[in-house]
Amino acid sequence: MKIMKGEALMSQNQNPIQKRTRKPRKVPFYLNAPVVLGMTLITLIVLIVDTLTKGTAIRLFGMHYSSWTDPMMYVRMFTHIFTHADLEHYTGNFMLILLIGPMVEDKYGSKNLLEMIIITSLVTGLIDVIFFRDVMFIGASGIVFMLILLASFTDIKNGKLPITVLLISVLYIGNEVVNGIIANDNVSQISHIVGGFCGAFLGFAFHHNKGSSAGGSRKTMDL
Repeated sequence: MKIMKGEALMSQNQNPIQKRTRKPRKVPFYLNAPVVLGMTLITLIVLIVDTLTKGTAIRLFGMHYSSWTDPMMYVRMFTHIFTHADLEHYTGNFMLILLIGPMVEDKYGSKNLLEMIIITSLVTGLIDVIFFRDVMFIGASGIVFMLILLASFTDIKNGKLPITVLLISVLYIGNEVVNGIIANDNVSQISHIVGGFCGAFLGFAFHHNKGSSAGGSRKTMDL
């Protein structure tokens, strides 16, 4: 008599038990521009808080001169781009930022774009406290103009500026200069002009640095 070990035997014609595994559902979205989306979300939160607190957020974070010994004044040099007067002001700026920003972020890189936003915010804040101490700067319109000029630099070839860059620079910056002279409104043409100049300078610096760097990979610009 043969002793058989207690092993489960399966005949050839018997189908093995198949485990059903659920395939993970693919999310139909992806994070394409973290800097732009992050700025959009932060600004929306600040707007909601400002609305609930009846203008407290603007008074805290909007750019205005207080005193060179006031630490908050230096904070406001970077936070004023997150403050907006109302929903219309917010949507007017961020419709353009969400339209142009992802393309610019893809072209220049998230780290470079973040540095450019910080530099433009700082320059605008310094212009305000030095030359316009009785004016409060709020809004991201300077960033909008920076993005417009940066986007126009995407067609630069062999270190040569395309004609469209010159036309955009003249039309946008020239228009803001004229509006600043003849218009009597609450729109800060100064921040638009500063943002445009920053975009032109940073765009040219990026492409000049990229062109002089060895290799074809994208380089991080030292600002």
